[in-house]
Amino acid sequence: MADGSVNLPPGFFFSPTDEELVLHFLYCKASLTPCHPNIIPELDPSQLDPWELNGKALLSGNQHYFFTRVNENRTAENGYWKEIGVTEPILSTVDRKVGMKKNLVFHIGEAPQGTETNWVMQEYHICSSGFDTASYRSARRRRKHDQSWSKWVLCRVCEKGRSQQGVSCYSDNDDNGSELSWLDEVFLSLDDDLDEIGMLN
Repeated sequence: MADGSVNLPPGFFFSPTDEELVLHFLYCKASLTPCHPNIIPELDPSQLDPWELNGKALLSGNQHYFFTRVNENRTAENGYWKEIGVTEPILSTVDRKVGMKKNLVFHIGEAPQGTETNWVMQEYHICSSGFDTASYRSARRRRKHDQSWSKWVLCRVCEKGRSQQGVSCYSDNDDNGSELSWLDEVFLSLDDDLDEIGMLN
């Protein structure tokens, strides 16, 4: 990443679940724990418009990933990010709340009269209550520990309506805001092919 560009080697595809983004990547960043591979860079979205993320954020398919510090002022060079919908909880495999996800849309111009674009962002936050802090000896140290979780968020940005390798980004028209990975779509296409073969037999 010395030249500022972040790309995966040919043949590799980055398609983590919401839980993996929080527990493996964001948790490590917030707790200063080494993360391997360390492929998600730090960026300041206030200095960049979303179409300027190429070569700066981690790109996989049509999705850009980066860390940034929490900032309620979400203005950028030529517009601003507006939060939409409700904050969604992120649950672990044992149904424990480990994080939260906010959905935002980029608007060109000054708030609140900006023009909505197709650029969307999912902002991932750690939920400190989902982690065990019993090992901390004092309430003061627990407070400092909890506050550290709020310093960093992980962002996933893409242009809605564009897809690459079968990856789609969050859409208001999705039934549940979920997305299919390219591998899921391959399996679904195989199922269709098998159905057609069965009909021929």
